[in-house]
Amino acid sequence: MAAPSGAASCEDFAEFQELLRVMRTIDDRIVHELNTTIPTASFAGKIDASQTCKELYQSLMDAHTSRERIIKNCIAQTSSVVKTLREEREKAQDDVALLKQLRKEQTKSHPSFQRSYLPL
Repeated sequence: MAAPSGAASCEDFAEFQELLRVMRTIDDRIVHELNTTIPTASFAGKIDASQTCKELYQSLMDAHTSRERIIKNCIAQTSSVVKTLREEREKAQDDVALLKQLRKEQTKSHPSFQRSYLPL
């Protein structure tokens, strides 16, 4: 599965999560991928198993690298927004809407979310 090539934005968190779910397809279907990559005895002479395995491995590594890059980019974006909101919050401590926005942004970069999507 090819990774999306465009830069992902994490402003719409639901859309960002869907992008990550799609990017995990190759991981979630690894048994199927292995079964279709490694030739059975009847096809052993027709397919270069070593080359096919290398291609599968490279595909997995590319998917992991892309996913990690997109996640780290989102973390950086969110951290920047959180920093700005914290600075604004210091100036306007009674602003409830600002506090809600800050909490929303902080939830995006919570470690439990990061662990659930980063490759092992």
